[in-house]
Amino acid sequence: MRADLPQPKQASPSVSSSNVDYASPPSCVAQEARSLNLFSTTPLIYSAPLSRLCHPHPVYLKLDLLQPSGSFKDRGMAHLCTTVKKMHNSASNSDTADRMKVISSSGGNAGLAVTTVARNIPQMDVSVIVPETTKPLVVEKLRSLGAEVTIHGKNWNAADALARQWVDDAKKSGGGAVYVSPYDNPLLWTGHSTVIDEIITQLLEQSFDQATTQTNNMKIGAVLASVGGGGLLCGILEGVERNYHGSNKIRSNLVRGTKVVACETEGAASFAASFNSDDGSIVCLDEIHSIATSLGATSVTPAVIQRSRRHRDRGEISSSGDDVMSFVCTDGEAVQGCVQFASDHRMLVEPACGASLAPLYSDRLRAKLLDQLNDNEDSVIVVEVCGGSGVNLDLLRGWKESFLEK
Repeated sequence: MRADLPQPKQASPSVSSSNVDYASPPSCVAQEARSLNLFSTTPLIYSAPLSRLCHPHPVYLKLDLLQPSGSFKDRGMAHLCTTVKKMHNSASNSDTADRMKVISSSGGNAGLAVTTVARNIPQMDVSVIVPETTKPLVVEKLRSLGAEVTIHGKNWNAADALARQWVDDAKKSGGGAVYVSPYDNPLLWTGHSTVIDEIITQLLEQSFDQATTQTNNMKIGAVLASVGGGGLLCGILEGVERNYHGSNKIRSNLVRGTKVVACETEGAASFAASFNSDDGSIVCLDEIHSIATSLGATSVTPAVIQRSRRHRDRGEISSSGDDVMSFVCTDGEAVQGCVQFASDHRMLVEPACGASLAPLYSDRLRAKLLDQLNDNEDSVIVVEVCGGSGVNLDLLRGWKESFLEK
């Protein structure tokens, strides 16, 4: 391994697992869902190719594409479904209550997650309404998992309106249906926040090299994540804040000054439109014009703007460097991220995830990101590889031909 590249962390006596308390992440967070194995603790791997591009910052990849459904959404859906099932059972005064149904709207990945989770929870059925833009591949997967699938509307908002109507109709008729948003529910955000707990623990366990043997020097310079409706970003900000204010000073120090990078594509940049507005008001896009259909919410949850501004304001008040940055890539740059990631790491992701890889693979965006990190050259960059099931070799080849080989 060349000496001029950022190196993965080697174990050293000063940070060995015998004398550092790694394991005080809030273990109670989504504890029931985790104990039932409804979502996985996914690997955090060092990326030599991306670390070379981002020198001197080591780059790590959080592989949530390895969740059972293929995306990060298992985290939030697992916590939400176990919670609503417990509430349903409690209302029925029984541990083995009557069947209940969850109804979700989805561009695909949230539907796959809720279906994957619910099939492992006794007495829970699933209906998923997807928009017309949903790939046939995803519809087939949903049906194969046992979901009742309805295709409705030009975009996710139309599908979501029907899902809400069905839940209202079920309640009027005395049914037990529960609406499950793909991104706008605090239970989802808390489930998603577990990704930060894991990242911190895994970085500490891997430890730093001999040049930075003191764990107090460890810093996460940036966490990159794609944004659709804002659920994942809400969870990441919740996880950062929980560890920042926690009693474990080593964990707190690791996220002090962290910049959270919100990644979108042009034509689906509803977060950027709202976050960059003067008053932070929610901007609703007229339509989605992007290959990244999984980012296809025309507006974000207001909570993600509130949490993002709170994180940014804390950095300004404390001069610690905490910030939220909005990065918008082209569809071509998102596809380039998917193609290069597949070449470098032999894994497939869809363009919605490629948006979070674009700030590292795109020369234009990488220069902007590294300029923001120049005050802490030892800090690491972490990419939440959120995954997505709307991809296969044929689709990736088609995107490459359409966007990169014109």
